[in-house]
Amino acid sequence: MARELPRPAKEVDLHTDSFLQNHADFDADELLAESIDLLRESLDAAIYWAYAEIRFIHGKGKGVLRKAVYEELAYYKRQGAISNYHPSYHNEDIVVVIIGL
Repeated sequence: MARELPRPAKEVDLHTDSFLQNHADFDADELLAESIDLLRESLDAAIYWAYAEIRFIHGKGKGVLRKAVYEELAYYKRQGAISNYHPSYHNEDIVVVIIGL
């Protein structure tokens, strides 16, 4: 039986305080890993559901999350899983991922 992924939101906030109840119990590296896991799950589901695009909110801060997000997206692009990605024209704290051509 094929596994069906749940439909992701069209815009996903990667800040752990938006999706973890006990984010204070994690250290910085664990929080970053949780955010990247959410990115992967959401992006994989968006690809599965043939979304044209999905947006991820990484914010400003020190740029650690943004850097990790862009590194992960570069991997997806090299693998041919996504077409492209770029900062949102309206808000640089958001990256727009173009899935289809």
